[in-house]
Amino acid sequence: MKKIDGYGLKICAFQAELFKESLTVQNCSSKIFIRRFMYSDLAARMDANGFYYASYSITDAFDEIDRQYGHTSYGQTKYGPEEMYWMGYLYRYWTYTHENSSKQLYHYIKPEDLSGLYYPYHSLDPSQAIERILESRGEDDDMISKGVRIMRRIRSRT
Repeated sequence: MKKIDGYGLKICAFQAELFKESLTVQNCSSKIFIRRFMYSDLAARMDANGFYYASYSITDAFDEIDRQYGHTSYGQTKYGPEEMYWMGYLYRYWTYTHENSSKQLYHYIKPEDLSGLYYPYHSLDPSQAIERILESRGEDDDMISKGVRIMRRIRSRT
């Protein structure tokens, strides 16, 4: 697991603000916006730390996502601004510290699942929230323990 640093904190805050602002800038539902973002070229650059040298504003980010996918007004459900901010921050914190891609993380935990965890976990440190989510899903960050469990499962099948 990678430690969060100054750059990581900056892109977490940027993504959090982007998610929050999507409520007023984008016409689609929150779930649609999050899916489009997590699959976007912009998210992929952020995953690969290629965002570091770009001079991007929130408006530039929305423009890039719209150029990639086009405008849409699909869906109606919008999450609250604090919830969107937290989800954006947590998604980026998770991808940065665990070195997952946004696509991988989106497949692991969907926005509706993360939304349901906002109230119990939003006051926790992001690393603690991630740890609790992993624990609730029967996983942990310890790769050795995970490897041992997988080996035991394989042996029990043969």
